[in-house]
Amino acid sequence: MRNFLNLVPSASEYFSSRRDKKADQAIVFGFNCGQSIAQMLLCLTVVSAGVLHQGAARAIGAIGATPQTIAQTPANAPAPLTKVLTEIDAAANRRDVKAVMAFYSPSFTHSDGLNSRIMEKALTQLWERYPSLNYRTEIKSWKTEGSAIIAETITTIAGTQKKDGRELSLKATIRSQQRFEGEKIVSQEILAEQTQLTSGQNPPTIQVNLPEQVKVGEEYHFDAIVREPIGDDILIGTVLEEPITEKTFFNPSEVELELLNSGGIFKVGKAPATPENLWVSAVLMRQGGIATVSVRLRVVK
Repeated sequence: MRNFLNLVPSASEYFSSRRDKKADQAIVFGFNCGQSIAQMLLCLTVVSAGVLHQGAARAIGAIGATPQTIAQTPANAPAPLTKVLTEIDAAANRRDVKAVMAFYSPSFTHSDGLNSRIMEKALTQLWERYPSLNYRTEIKSWKTEGSAIIAETITTIAGTQKKDGRELSLKATIRSQQRFEGEKIVSQEILAEQTQLTSGQNPPTIQVNLPEQVKVGEEYHFDAIVREPIGDDILIGTVLEEPITEKTFFNPSEVELELLNSGGIFKVGKAPATPENLWVSAVLMRQGGIATVSVRLRVVK
């Protein structure tokens, strides 16, 4: 997914020039500056993985590790695990990149094909741009699998950034699963995520409808609905579907924003023929502001 932040000044000029006109053509905005939201989303998933430090791993192993798989609930999560979640959130809120990355194995693997080096770089850049992000991580479930521990967590992130006199608000929710072996996180899979970015005095409020996963080759519906009445406002926007890869994290691209005849974007898409993860994203603008939303879609067999 791409960074829509540099669209805001252009959008203001667009609306000013067309206040009494109808848009008669698509407009193209480039993404040649700033950090991609794909990169931002990558960063947001980092801290959700950091659940255990060395002492907690040993403590949890002593509590429940057995040769068979045993499912556990948040209610009976061991105190060391709960304590470390608080500590990890605190480290993230201090912007301590080294402390976060110390929990990862050198051979760490990620469902999006990433490694710890790329994650550290992206996380550093995110915190430079958003120095006031607040992290909160909760346990959804956990289990032992032989000597390994698998934890599913939900991380919520919220914060603001001021850029060129404008305030940008970021909200994200990520559900992920981590596998711990010994004292390190050896793998991570992102199960679901949604990120919204807004700017302006009156940005659109977007309601998104998209399944978490579909089968290969299956059709799916993506709705990004503006909840407020549009009235006489001009609403422009677009929808973008991209595979989640290292390339899409960092390479800029262009999108076309078109006049919308309804209060939102409604798309029927078709999943690719092979399993992969996609970002399905929408950008919606009106004279009062801009809102973007990106949701992960998992394509499975």
